[in-house]
Amino acid sequence: MGSSDDRVVAVIMVGGPTKGTRFRPLSLNVPKPLFPLAGQPMAHHPISACKKIPNLVQIYLVGFYEEREFALYVSSISNELKVPVRYLREDKPHGSAGGLYNFRDRIMEDNPSHIFLLNCDVCCSFPLPDMLEAHKRYGGMGTILVIKVSAESANQFGELVADPITNELLHYTEKPETFVSDRINCGVYVFSPDIFSFIQDVSILRRDRANLRRVSSFEALQSATKTLPTDFVRLDQDILSPLTGKKLLYTYETLDFWEQIKTPGMSLKCSALYLSQFRYTSPYLLAGGDGTKSATIIGDVYIHPSAKVHPTAKIGPNVSISANARIGAGVRLISCIILDDVEIKENALVLHAIVGWKSSIGKWSRVQGEGDYNAKLGITILGESVTVEDEVAVIKSIVLPNKTLNLSVQEEIIL
Repeated sequence: MGSSDDRVVAVIMVGGPTKGTRFRPLSLNVPKPLFPLAGQPMAHHPISACKKIPNLVQIYLVGFYEEREFALYVSSISNELKVPVRYLREDKPHGSAGGLYNFRDRIMEDNPSHIFLLNCDVCCSFPLPDMLEAHKRYGGMGTILVIKVSAESANQFGELVADPITNELLHYTEKPETFVSDRINCGVYVFSPDIFSFIQDVSILRRDRANLRRVSSFEALQSATKTLPTDFVRLDQDILSPLTGKKLLYTYETLDFWEQIKTPGMSLKCSALYLSQFRYTSPYLLAGGDGTKSATIIGDVYIHPSAKVHPTAKIGPNVSISANARIGAGVRLISCIILDDVEIKENALVLHAIVGWKSSIGKWSRVQGEGDYNAKLGITILGESVTVEDEVAVIKSIVLPNKTLNLSVQEEIIL
């Protein structure tokens, strides 16, 4: 456990200036960090993990969304977890490290001894207390959560090499063209406040270089496309890579699950991972039923208390049903997210799909994907207020909001 001198602040990055364009059409309705995975907003999972850190005094959410979009959620999660959560809005892109530095005065208000930095679109078990203990043992400036992945997929992430005995970070390269290591950066960090000095040093160095370039207007013109703003500092290329091998950075390896939530397909996969985690962390959130007085439940299923599910329905595995959904007689749901106010009528099938808010699926209809979470049409997505009429099949398709389908479609994007 932490000593009495420890004070920990957590910073969760919730979204860049693109505001989840790859997550459309689901991010047309809500900010991506508030999209529900396993019945809880995406941001809820890292926030609730932070709650388990000893001596946590504050959680900050940092992003580009309007404050009003997060106000209600921030208020409710602060009350629920009994930890102050504040939203800080970035005025312009500062980079992953620059965004942290931009709010250094706020972050340091509580005089923390340690600062966690997490990314909201990371899905994992967030072993933060264990990571903090390892960080204190190492005695460095920062500790990075890492995981072993397949050699084929490693180059999509930041690859790193660590000392097998001391766990010191010896080499780091972001998305390399040639294979470096099957250990990758998970986007979860713990730092001492010294991190701010290193970010400041990068900014000062960049400003000095910019001033030197101004000596020659021709040279300035030549380098204009390459020059980053002085206050734009990337954590990976500008901080991690230069500080390797200096006994400042260390790694903590997780053997548990880890994914990045960039697309709707990955949200369905990550919803399944969180549902399976509930078995150990929050079994009360999982539904049960044998088909007598309530629906037959198979595997891990979340059903919001306000949802109405017919006793003859068969639900699961990997199903999340949100508020005020109505699931009719004989309905079969497998590997899907059903959002608020959806109606699914008698004997319909939903498989490998996300059904958007206020949508309706008719009797004997089929809404189905193939279950490839990485493929563009690997899961079927219905946007908000989509009506699928009776006996219509929607297969491996994406349907944007406010559409009515009275004919079957396959492998289509309906705009």
